[in-house]
Amino acid sequence: MAMQLTQKSSLDSPAIPDRLYFKIGDVARICQLETYVLRFWETQFPQLKPNKSGTGQRLYRRRDVELALKIKHLVHTEGYTLAGARQVLGQAQRRTSPQPAPQLEFQADPQSQLPLPAAASAQPLSGQTLEIVTATIANARAELREIASLLASPDPQPSSRRSRLATMPPASDSLFPL
Repeated sequence: MAMQLTQKSSLDSPAIPDRLYFKIGDVARICQLETYVLRFWETQFPQLKPNKSGTGQRLYRRRDVELALKIKHLVHTEGYTLAGARQVLGQAQRRTSPQPAPQLEFQADPQSQLPLPAAASAQPLSGQTLEIVTATIANARAELREIASLLASPDPQPSSRRSRLATMPPASDSLFPL
């Protein structure tokens, strides 16, 4: 059964010409999509990043075209939402990455009841992982400060309603009223 699905999907995928770069119109024809869909997918899928020429024209590589075809298959054929397709592609990328993310062991902090990394048993964090953790904590703190300031501020005063109709001066017999 799996062999049949593999053969069927290979028959359904269009032939990609043997070129180094593809313009967005070429990719749209290959994928049978509109160009605005590809531009939108660039914002939704961080893996889909075509190069841009000096004039700002998108130049897709073969792997970008294959990725667009895979996204189209996930969304249109298998019925994934964009978020679901993004997750599937992210999992596939993690499986192919050479280094797994370091696993941290956690112990409870008695004062705050929050889990903290166990210092004795945890492996030292790499520089990139440490930056990610620091950035995440900084974002959480900023959001909490914003929430606290919203909660601390008094309720805004309701604005006084203004009439939406303008008052017209009384009609005069002159063509040019003063």
